[in-house]
Amino acid sequence: MTTSLKRERYTPYITFSRKEWAETSSGALLQLQDYYDLEQLHGMNEPLTQEEITQIYLPLAHLLNLYVKSSQQLHKATTNFLGSQALKVPYIIGIAGSVAVGKSTTARVLQRLLQAWPDHPRVDLVTTDGFLYPNKTLDANSLMNRKGFPESYDIKRLIHFLADVKSGKERVAAPLYSHLEYDVLPGQLQWIEQPDIVIVEGVNVLQVKPQQQQQKDPAVFVSDFFDFSIYVDAAEKDIRKWYISRFESLRATAFQNPESFFHRYAHLSDAATVELATQIWEDINKPNLEQNIAPTRYRASLILEKGHHHFVQSVKLRKT
Repeated sequence: MTTSLKRERYTPYITFSRKEWAETSSGALLQLQDYYDLEQLHGMNEPLTQEEITQIYLPLAHLLNLYVKSSQQLHKATTNFLGSQALKVPYIIGIAGSVAVGKSTTARVLQRLLQAWPDHPRVDLVTTDGFLYPNKTLDANSLMNRKGFPESYDIKRLIHFLADVKSGKERVAAPLYSHLEYDVLPGQLQWIEQPDIVIVEGVNVLQVKPQQQQQKDPAVFVSDFFDFSIYVDAAEKDIRKWYISRFESLRATAFQNPESFFHRYAHLSDAATVELATQIWEDINKPNLEQNIAPTRYRASLILEKGHHHFVQSVKLRKT
């Protein structure tokens, strides 16, 4: 690993090749088959193999375990120093990246692996989709075609949620989102009850407010509440291809459901499906990636860099 360390000497990150990263956790002993089912963890059109989990996600879970354990020890030492019993505060991990890059799969795999360590068996996963404004609000403000952009989220509600979690509050509610209905589910909530770790996944989690908002509002950002953050990265041309492929698969599956928001696309031809998906990517997802998501890449503690095959080919870890 000397070569990588030398090459990255004057950057904020240490870069590991896939092979180097896999070697960092050769001593991690987990009976992996007891903790996950590959079919339940990977997303649509996102390949996930035993090798990917062993070489990429197990070392990452091992590293996160060290950080969480260190945080727990610091909490205990601080409590002893103050002579009082401080409230239990979850360790929060943020996961960001483009639509279709595979961040949801990363979040699910890490949740399952982190639960395997006895130091922190309770790991909750929250997606920021639930913090999108309801469709009726987006419609009223001409934002339906900006869904996923920073202005389409109720950031104030998300920040209040994270502040409550980080303050040790016993029960905190997160709104739920339906990809079938393409909308927030009114009155349906996910309850977070003082877990050991909370994973927060979404395209917007490393973004900051526009400068003009900073002048009138307190400069508090979602990422301020993270103890560790991960950015799932890939070349734009590859993410575009994955998005179109996923859209084609959804046309043949989820869109066939009459209850689906996108049911009107269920009977498109193959060519029309590719044309529509390409248009959506070029008009909405690509601008959001370039303007709002990709610029946050280097705010992350760790970057997973994927190749065209959808597997991680290198890892950047911020120096501490």
